[in-house]
Amino acid sequence: MNRVVTYIYDDTFIDLISLIAKLIINKARPYSIQSKKNYVATLFSEYKEYEFDPKIAKKLLNKLSHKIKKTIINIYLSNNKSKEVVIYYFIKNSLKYKDDIFQMRNLKCVHEGLKISKNVTRETHKFKGFTRFKLLNNDVLYAEISPTNDIIFLLSKHFKVRLRNEKWVIKDVERNIYCIYEKGKTYYVNDNVLEANKLEFDENENQIEKLWKNFFNTISIKERENKKHQMSLMPKKHWKYIVEMEDVYEKSDK
Repeated sequence: MNRVVTYIYDDTFIDLISLIAKLIINKARPYSIQSKKNYVATLFSEYKEYEFDPKIAKKLLNKLSHKIKKTIINIYLSNNKSKEVVIYYFIKNSLKYKDDIFQMRNLKCVHEGLKISKNVTRETHKFKGFTRFKLLNNDVLYAEISPTNDIIFLLSKHFKVRLRNEKWVIKDVERNIYCIYEKGKTYYVNDNVLEANKLEFDENENQIEKLWKNFFNTISIKERENKKHQMSLMPKKHWKYIVEMEDVYEKSDK
């Protein structure tokens, strides 16, 4: 019985590109590509990895247009279990078709890749409106999010422009990743570096939240409430991080 070979990489985008470059050179047709942290050995499987080569990765990326690179980054940031294989075939075909790849919807990698990319873009756009900041006692704005995809990098690019004169922190609760912004620069750290229980909110934050909730309730029209439509635009899983929906979330969770 033939064993299924899984190619593994070291959990970073650039390492994945290095692996893909070598697979293309070797004319491989990978069935499975996984990061080390996600790889689980089975009875009839084996893994193979190549040494990371930054030069070959950079050379491959330089052959791709900005639009193609933006798309594969979106795919990489998704929670899709087959994203690495999709990226491999998307890149391989992009080397042949260039930007015409976006018209090749008959190719599975293009059909799947664009669908995944669109899903990541759509979720990022929603979180530009879902993200709610609270004021800490050191004048830093703090927000928590729990997205399906790993969009904190894309989201931070938006707030780097929107809140460029502020100091702020966004935490991805599920992944325990913090994005810290100060003086035009962003830093990404994990939960071991910045402990959430050390964060203290400004003494006026509760009053500000009450005022916002009162404003939200005042402008709402009960006769026009449509909970089903509301949940389609603002999924329930995000409610506990949105000030005006916190009370509704707590009641529905009981």
